[in-house]
Amino acid sequence: MRVNRNLSEIIHNDVTGVIHGPLVQARDVFGDVHLHGEDSLPKPSQLPPKPRLIDRELVIAELDGLREERSESPLTVLITGPAGVGKSTLSLAWAYMISPHFSDGQLYADLSGDSRVGPASPRAILGDFLHSLGVPTDLIPGDLAQRAALYRTVTRDQRILVLLDDAMTAAQVRPLLPSSPASITLVTSRYRLAGLLMQGARSVYVDRFDAEASLALLRDALGGERLEHQQEAATELVELCMRLPLALSLAAARLAARPSWPLREMVTALAEKQKALTALTIGDDMALNSALNLSYRALRADSARLYRLLGLVPGDRFGGDAAAALAGISKMESRRLLGELTDANLLTDIADGRYRFHHTLVRMHATQLAEAEDQHEERNLAVQRLLAWYLATAARAERRLRPYRTHLPRDAEPPPAEITDFGGPEDALEWLEAERTNLSAAVTLAHEHGREATAWQLADSMWALFLHMGHYMERIEVEQTGLAAARSCGDAHAEGKMLNRLGLTFNALGRHDEAAARLEEALTIWRRLGAREREIGSLRRLGLVAAGRGDLDLAIARLTDASTAFHELGSDRKTALALIDLAGVLLTQERGLDAVVHLERARRLLQSVDDSYNRTRVRIFLGYAHADSGNYDDADRELRVALEEMSELGSSAGRAAALEGLGRLAEREGHGGEARRIYETALEAIGQDGSIGYFRIKARLDAFAD
Repeated sequence: MRVNRNLSEIIHNDVTGVIHGPLVQARDVFGDVHLHGEDSLPKPSQLPPKPRLIDRELVIAELDGLREERSESPLTVLITGPAGVGKSTLSLAWAYMISPHFSDGQLYADLSGDSRVGPASPRAILGDFLHSLGVPTDLIPGDLAQRAALYRTVTRDQRILVLLDDAMTAAQVRPLLPSSPASITLVTSRYRLAGLLMQGARSVYVDRFDAEASLALLRDALGGERLEHQQEAATELVELCMRLPLALSLAAARLAARPSWPLREMVTALAEKQKALTALTIGDDMALNSALNLSYRALRADSARLYRLLGLVPGDRFGGDAAAALAGISKMESRRLLGELTDANLLTDIADGRYRFHHTLVRMHATQLAEAEDQHEERNLAVQRLLAWYLATAARAERRLRPYRTHLPRDAEPPPAEITDFGGPEDALEWLEAERTNLSAAVTLAHEHGREATAWQLADSMWALFLHMGHYMERIEVEQTGLAAARSCGDAHAEGKMLNRLGLTFNALGRHDEAAARLEEALTIWRRLGAREREIGSLRRLGLVAAGRGDLDLAIARLTDASTAFHELGSDRKTALALIDLAGVLLTQERGLDAVVHLERARRLLQSVDDSYNRTRVRIFLGYAHADSGNYDDADRELRVALEEMSELGSSAGRAAALEGLGRLAEREGHGGEARRIYETALEAIGQDGSIGYFRIKARLDAFAD
């Protein structure tokens, strides 16, 4: 009997992801799966960084009063006011003040009411909210009304704070309102949203600063001494900015960047700019446009060009390397220009070394300028350069993670002058995860621009990320776009690959019929092309589908045939993968000794292959197999080494699988408390992703509560 070890020897504090990938997910589901209400992940805490708030004491007091006088129904507060008045800053600052009172978490969504691409879909936001609240992906309905009903059910007894920024219509907001009387929803909008008010929402109007608060903002940015000697000019500047915080912040940033520049010169320049505006721009918009235009016209030509082009970036955040590719400049030059744009208060630098526009209105301003000042061809070339950089860099990351995949088609775009490189697989996976949203958006952007080969190659290059981290909701959309792009460009080989990808994704989610349909389509393509190795690969994947459906005899037959066929073709790595899959099915039949034989053979075949991930998978399955055979010491050794290796790689999927094995081992040895703690940690790694792996671990954890 092995000596029981403390949980701290098993569990590390360096979880780098929260989503499970397609590892051992369709091979050993034991009986029925029952889900209960207990949530194993941290409560959602989605509020953006806390802002610095100037003045607003009276409005804060009004908001506090609404919270204190609340009734037995959920409180919805609509914060309205003109553009640039600071609605988002105020609502976010107050949300931080009251967040300790909401023990079940805080949800946040940007509804993009003023976005150039249109308002955000409440259906998509509900999917994210439900996922964050612990609802498995495959239990989230597709229909908006059904999602809203489930959301109301989930939030019925929760103390939750929801911040919905930049709403456009009441219809956009209604499905996102939680049902608990203990909840509060904050909604910001430039519009009155009478439909919400008719349903009982309380309205708080945010007006422009008064003169004193406006001067306080300037004093905070520029220092009291500078304003003391230029009081008259400061007062005039406040009025030219119409006492709007955004316009004042832009002016202050311009002045802060030039400490010797008299405020009087800023006043003169801003007054001339406003006189030049057309009659169509009036009131508050005039102040904002004049402040933005003044900041923009003060930029040097190279900074101004980058500012305009950044409006073309598909995601909401971007790094220096991406900006360099977009503008066709060096990385060093890009960093310098991004710094200038940040100093001008047009961009905000965020914690991970990347940037975003200071405000939605600033991005709209940049986009409009690009359309007005840059030729259509130049804008297209910029998008092409950005897509080329994403494709080349994702391909480089992919090679670091999966060096055995050679001769991959990644030639849809010419390589950029400077490609981001990575020191090792850990760095590559970290970059893919950080850029995941942008990469997904780039797949869509390429498809929309008719760059179909780029779209499917980008989707294919993200496979290494999905293998390690899951992200099933996003993954299906990426792969479906990749499939559509492959079909559009008439590339049968690409179509087959995308069908294989979708088949594995659907199978991992337990959607076996859809998985089989995609894989059968792929099989037909491979047979038509005479691609024997690809044909065997699809048959192997259909073996996994059979296992997921519970037809173990068919699964064993298909996987045995696949391993034999791969061996005859001389493909050691793919033979090993088929053997790993076969061992997984045998374990569901409690044939641990037979599984060990196949796994040891797979280990030998992988010794000469640069595939550390699958070598570690062999360790995990051997841990399961040895435990099944009663060899607890061997099982413990294999699983602990596997956990360490997966943790070093940053693979949340592999980490969760190793932890699951250690939890099973603890159960077998009668250490129920230790097993429960390990399963809880495994769920933190796997995330609420709706995969079969999630169901399996959750069912084991829930069994302790029965």
